[in-house]
Amino acid sequence: MESLIAASICLIIAVYCAIRAVLERETLLKLPFVNVMNFGIAGLIVLILPHPLTLVAAAAYFVGSTLEANAIASAYARREQP
Repeated sequence: MESLIAASICLIIAVYCAIRAVLERETLLKLPFVNVMNFGIAGLIVLILPHPLTLVAAAAYFVGSTLEANAIASAYARREQP
């Protein structure tokens, strides 16, 4: 029952951040929401699938998505400099 409550909280946070990322007009302001959404999805992966390798899959997803978000942010930061 406790894992169902935790999974529900992770799902609510991930959906909220997905909606905010879609509705946000400025790209650089979208990135924090995308990053938090990735936290929620990684948490859901661990909580929904009860297998030892699930932790490895969630960690790989989280690291990959964080590197992707950082690459996008640095590309936009370089582009906006004169």
